[in-house]
Amino acid sequence: MHKPIQIKDLSLSFPHKTCFDHFSTQIHYGNRIAIIGRNGNGKSTLLKILMGKFAGATGDVLIPKDVNFGYVPQIIMDFDSFSGGQRLHKALTQALNTDPNVLLLDEPTNHLDHHNKQSLLRLLRHYSGTLIVVSHDTELLRNNIHTIWNIDNGKIEAFSGNYDDYRREIENKRVSIEKELSRLHRQKKDTHQALMKEQMRAAKSRAKGEKSIAEHKWPLGGKASARRAEQTSGRKKVAIDDKKQALNVQLAELRLPEVILPKFSFSAADKGDRVILSISDASVGYLGAEPLLKKIQLAVRSSDRLAILGNNASGKSTLVKAILENVNVVKSGSWLVPKTSDIGYLDQHYDTLLPGKSVCDTIAACMPTWTHAEVRRHLNDFLFRKNEEVNAPIAQLSGGEKARLCLAQIAAITPKLLILDEITNNLDLESKAHVIEVLKEYPGAMFVISHEDAFLKEIGIKDCYESVDGILKKC
Repeated sequence: MHKPIQIKDLSLSFPHKTCFDHFSTQIHYGNRIAIIGRNGNGKSTLLKILMGKFAGATGDVLIPKDVNFGYVPQIIMDFDSFSGGQRLHKALTQALNTDPNVLLLDEPTNHLDHHNKQSLLRLLRHYSGTLIVVSHDTELLRNNIHTIWNIDNGKIEAFSGNYDDYRREIENKRVSIEKELSRLHRQKKDTHQALMKEQMRAAKSRAKGEKSIAEHKWPLGGKASARRAEQTSGRKKVAIDDKKQALNVQLAELRLPEVILPKFSFSAADKGDRVILSISDASVGYLGAEPLLKKIQLAVRSSDRLAILGNNASGKSTLVKAILENVNVVKSGSWLVPKTSDIGYLDQHYDTLLPGKSVCDTIAACMPTWTHAEVRRHLNDFLFRKNEEVNAPIAQLSGGEKARLCLAQIAAITPKLLILDEITNNLDLESKAHVIEVLKEYPGAMFVISHEDAFLKEIGIKDCYESVDGILKKC
């Protein structure tokens, strides 16, 4: 047990931006909090602030004497010879050996294979202390979390519940605001129509008054009535406009991800239905070592979407390298694969991008026949809109921006086969949503390595194979 941790008026700013401002809350024993938000919004720094290891923030974090922190950073520098899963296991074991009652984890599922990820989730379910985790992993956010802290738009907003509850609340707020905006639009239209009717009535009244004067009778005062109607209508319109502006600000602050509607260079109807990749009685490995995968039997048709599962170092990425004709891979058996120009490849490091090129130059190089305006229109579809975004060098892009640019390349020259190797590692939730939107619309065959079940489901994976003891078996 521990007494509550007090956070009072906490703010974090850098010369170029404010991450969050004036955040106050209490952390009670047993709380299970996830910190989410875009990359670069200060999530990892917030963990360090809570532990008293970052002095650049303002406000107060009051840590009771009975609090004992355990901390596992996102980048584990120790244990260089170990895999990602082994590194996390070692770092987590070290942290738990101190018997912490507050456990802080920074992106713990990155680079974990399915087996190690499930082991971690089981451990977190049984951990009885206070858990504070930075994560973009929706499975973790759904199963081990009771509170969401979302860092966005210069503030931290707290939501009760897990990630699904958070998304539901945001969506309900959005629907409610949009309904109110629609109602105000109708109200403004009704007010305008009422004014038009009053002006028509006043015009008739004036005409009747003029006739009465001509016949030496008293006028009916249509001008005064019309003037009062205009003043009332004006006040109503100003009130409606003020409320609409306030609601539009609220809608903008919800910061739902913009939707990408990609245009590909061919459609599903163009590719037909045929086998585009066939591997039989095959093995893959490296010179001087036992094959990592043996007896491979695999066929991919032009509309297939399949996943390759398995623990780290079980041969999945080696199989991809063999398909891509990597000269370092030793392979045997029968191989029918597309030309490398008909294969698109995307991994978590975005190696297809050249750091010295700009965003605009990257797409122009893919499509030399396109005009500058056509390049800009294509980039606009992938949310590169401002001049500074379009002209930015690759080296300055965030992981999410690099992912969007790689997808823009794939849409410009749509490959027959798209190979994805753990592309969701290190992506924030918004960037992941953009990747999913594009992949759902991709018209070709897809070959995916991923440990994230929710991601595979969302992009429409139908079949899967798993590497078990050196054999690729259908799931």
